[in-house]
Amino acid sequence: MLRTFKVSIVFICFLICPLLSGLHAQVALPDSLMGEVTLAEAIEYAIKRHPEIRKAQLDEKITTTRIRSILADWYPQLNFDFNFQHNLILPASVIGGNTVRFGTNNNSAGQLTATQNIFDRDILLARRTSQDVQKLAGQNTSNNKIDLAVNVSKAFYDVLLTVQQIKVAESNITRIERSLKDAYNQYSAGIVDKIDYKRATITLNNSLASKKSNEDLLVSKLEWLKALMNYPEKATLQIVFDSLQMENEIVLDTLQLPDYRSRIEYSQLLTQRSLLVSNLDYNKWAYLPTVSAFGAYNLNFLNNNLGELYSRLYPNLFLGLRVGLPLYQGGRRKSNISIAEMELQRNELDISNFQIAVRAEYAEALAIYKRNHTSYLTLKENMKLAEEVYDVIQLQYRSGVKTYLEVITSETDLRAAQINYYNAVFQLLASKIDVQKSLGQINY
Repeated sequence: MLRTFKVSIVFICFLICPLLSGLHAQVALPDSLMGEVTLAEAIEYAIKRHPEIRKAQLDEKITTTRIRSILADWYPQLNFDFNFQHNLILPASVIGGNTVRFGTNNNSAGQLTATQNIFDRDILLARRTSQDVQKLAGQNTSNNKIDLAVNVSKAFYDVLLTVQQIKVAESNITRIERSLKDAYNQYSAGIVDKIDYKRATITLNNSLASKKSNEDLLVSKLEWLKALMNYPEKATLQIVFDSLQMENEIVLDTLQLPDYRSRIEYSQLLTQRSLLVSNLDYNKWAYLPTVSAFGAYNLNFLNNNLGELYSRLYPNLFLGLRVGLPLYQGGRRKSNISIAEMELQRNELDISNFQIAVRAEYAEALAIYKRNHTSYLTLKENMKLAEEVYDVIQLQYRSGVKTYLEVITSETDLRAAQINYYNAVFQLLASKIDVQKSLGQINY
């Protein structure tokens, strides 16, 4: 049984530490392939299969089982012991100056013992903190799920951004190929020299190289998303999104105020505070006695003849009450109480620091979101203008009004405007996630 403050801390850590460790074996889930995957489906898949989540869930079960194991000390403890002894030389004693040997050559005994804890502060601590320890394990799992959902969302958006960049490159290649054909026809007809044709070829080669680079980059980004989802390595993952829905999801109420109480980290700090309060009470109970009842039924067999050892039984039975009272501990109780009080004060400072951190985190996330939102609106307008400019110049070039250099310039502006727009869209979505996390609106 536990008897000291140090052991009480070990007891609590014994229950909590597995929540922070990652050394538990994983039970493999069967591979499950998906068709077209939305963001919500990707998050759900990841939460069900990511090793960190499954380890946290195993930690919850381990914690529950350990609590059950410790609380078992409240129940009666029954034990049975058996022994056999053959005396080669009988024990001797001197009585009245004479040496007298006593006992039998063979003896055997069976003992059935029973103990029942009536009061023990260590077991009382275990019962009092069991719900908080289980709660902390569940909160740790929720925290891991939130972090995973944020990471999967950002990785998902990153893949979508690269896909859009590839689509932009493909549409640009189609336009450039058409312009190249026009330039070549005009060169063949003797209308222009070969400069326009060469410029169109250079632009096309650059676009093809950019598309190939994004395609290679897409492979690595898909692998990272699959790793976060714990998706089968060799399986194909095809993600989809609704452009209109994505546009609608960009909007965020920027007038919201942060509430640290909605954050899972705050709940964890409160649970830790409850455990520290229990630990303080535990150390204050150090003067209380330990009370238990015990009893034993002994089966004794004694005989000089081994063959007749178990022919006769000499039983005895006793009951008792044990009380252990700490009288003097060298000031340990007072020191342990002071340590527990300071740990509780430290927790209060952690809560205060967390409140400050939440405000700062929200302010930073909101500022980034507003900046990205302004960029998004500007770049969206720029993309529309670039499309209009390109269409007009392309028509004017075919009519002989504009030079091919102006076509290349307008096409470059359009490509840059499109890429910048999609960058702004997905940066805005990622920053929105950070704002929602700082507000405690992402919960699992």
